[in-house]
Amino acid sequence: MKTILCSSYRVCSPLVLPSWYTSVGVETNFYYDRRNARESQRRKFHQSREYHGQSRNSKNNLELSRLGGTIGALTIAGYLAWKKSTSNVAQLDAKKTPHETGKHDQVLKHLPHFSRNQVAEHYDDSRRIWVSFRRGVYDVTEFVAVHPGGSRILMAAGGSLEPFWELYPVHQKSDVFQILEKYRIGNLNEEDVVEAQEAVDHFKGEPMRHPALIRRADKPFNGETPPSLLTEKFHTPNDVFYVRNHLPVPQVDAKTYRLEIDGINLTETTFSLQDIKKFPKVSISATIQCGGNRRTEMGKDKVVAGLGWTGGAIGNAKWTGARLVDVLRSAGFKPEAYKHAKQLHVKFDGLDTDQSGECYGASVPLSYLLDGNFDAILAYEMNDKPIPIDHGFPVRIVLPGIVGARSVKWLSRVSISEEESQSPWQQRDYKVFSPSVSLETVDFSAAPPIMDTPVTSYICSHNNGDKVKKGPVKLQGYAFSGGGRGIVRVEISLDKGKTWNVARISDTANLESTKNWSWVLWEANVNIQANAEIWVKAVDSGYNQQPEDFNNIWNYRGLLSTAYHKIYLEAR
Repeated sequence: MKTILCSSYRVCSPLVLPSWYTSVGVETNFYYDRRNARESQRRKFHQSREYHGQSRNSKNNLELSRLGGTIGALTIAGYLAWKKSTSNVAQLDAKKTPHETGKHDQVLKHLPHFSRNQVAEHYDDSRRIWVSFRRGVYDVTEFVAVHPGGSRILMAAGGSLEPFWELYPVHQKSDVFQILEKYRIGNLNEEDVVEAQEAVDHFKGEPMRHPALIRRADKPFNGETPPSLLTEKFHTPNDVFYVRNHLPVPQVDAKTYRLEIDGINLTETTFSLQDIKKFPKVSISATIQCGGNRRTEMGKDKVVAGLGWTGGAIGNAKWTGARLVDVLRSAGFKPEAYKHAKQLHVKFDGLDTDQSGECYGASVPLSYLLDGNFDAILAYEMNDKPIPIDHGFPVRIVLPGIVGARSVKWLSRVSISEEESQSPWQQRDYKVFSPSVSLETVDFSAAPPIMDTPVTSYICSHNNGDKVKKGPVKLQGYAFSGGGRGIVRVEISLDKGKTWNVARISDTANLESTKNWSWVLWEANVNIQANAEIWVKAVDSGYNQQPEDFNNIWNYRGLLSTAYHKIYLEAR
C-alpha cells in the first residue's frame, strides 16, 4: 500500500512562514476545499511516526549522555576560544521576547473599534484583507504583494494572527510589531479580545542540542558552530555541526519511513530505508553552508533581515548513502529521455511540515543530475554514524556545492517536474537582489534562486578586538567555494591590502568524488608588533576572488555575505 508522505497538492501553504520576517496572513477558499482531505492524510501519517521506535524522552536521555563527547574530543584551546567568542556574539539575537508588549496591546483612541464579526467579513482583497492581533485590527492588503512568504499570507484573513504566530515565535518581537503597526486601522472590541492562550507546543520534545552551539533562534531551533571550533577537525563533529531548521523537527520511525519517487518519465516508486541501503554505498566529503552565513558582517553598516549568523553557519562532513541517480534509475530514469533538461527541475520535499501538513521544499535544475560529476547523495550516514535527527534522520538529500537550503532534510519525496518547487524558500527566500532593492520594492520573480555559492573565507582563531602579545601569532580559518571549485590560494594582509602573505592550506578529502566539494582549512603565522587590521581572502580554482567590501554585494536579506573577512587585533 502506498504511503502518503506529504500532500499531493504542491501549492504554497499559507501556514509556513519564513522564520526571518513578519507574517501577516490570510486564507482563501482555495485552501478550504482541500484542507479536510489533507488534514486527514496528515493525521494518519503523523500517528504512525515514532521517534526511532523509542519514546522521545529516552532519545533525549541518550543525547544528553553524549553531549560532553564532542567538546572532549576537541582541544582545550579551541574550547577556551569559543568561550571568549560567545561574549561577542551572544547579543546578536538578544531580542527574544515571546510576549513583548507594544501598541498592539493598547487601545488607540483616535482609531475606530471593530468587532470580530466585522473583521471576519474582510477575508479577500475584494473586501480588503483584515487581521487582528491582540487589541489591534490591521488592513494588510497592500502587504500581500511583498510578503516574503508568498501566498502563505493568505492565512488569517478575517481572523487573528495569534495562533499562527505561536508556530513561529520569532515573529513576536519589537521590529516585527513595528512593521505590523504600519497597517493598523482600528481597535478590536474589548469583549472580543482574547488573551493569548497556551497553545500546542509544536516544538515539544525536540532533540537535545550541544551546549556549545550558539543559539540564533529557539523555535524553530537554529544554532551555529563556534567559529573557533571549526578548524579543530577537517570533518565537523556531528554534535556541533550548525543546525538550520525552518519548521518543527519531525518524529520519524526508521522502520516505517518511505521515500516516494515520481515525475516525468519515471515510474512512481516507494522506497524504505532498507531499500535505499541496498544500492551501492558511496561517500563524499562535502561542505554545507547556510546562505546567510556571515550575515552580521553585511549588516554592520546597513540593516539586513535574517538570523544573526557570524561565521559558523557552515560545516564539513563525510556524507554516506546512495547516489540519487542510482535510485532514480530503478524508477526508470534515463538521461537520454530528457532532451530539454534545462526546462525541467528535480523537486525535493521534507517531512517537516506546518499545521496544515504542507512541507519544506526545494528544487534544482535537472541539468545538475545529468552532469556525471555531480554527486547528489541520499545520505543516511554523517561522519560514519546514522545521520542525526537535526540533520535529517533517516535520509536527507545532500547537494554538494549548492546552498544548504536545497539539501532538504527528512526527505519524503523526489520528483522530476516542469516547474520549480513552489515552496516560498525556493520562490521568495534565498534569492539575492540589487543593493538598491528593498522589501517594499522587491520583485521576487526578477531573480533566480541561489544555487552554487561564491568563494568565501573566514578567520576562526581570533575575534574582532582580541588582544594578542606582540610577536608571532598563528591565524587559522576556513575557505570554501561552491560548484565543485577548489581553493587554490588563501591570502592574509596586515596592511589593508598593500601586501599579502599566502597561507598554508590543508589537504582535501575528495573520497569518491572528482570535484572539490569540501572546504579547506588554512593557517598562517604572522608577526604582529602593533595594532593591526587583519584581512583574509581566498581564490578558487576558477580564479574567482572575494570582493573587498560589502558595498556592491549588499542585499536586504544579507545573503551570500562573502567579502574579505576583516578583524582588528590589539597588540600588547
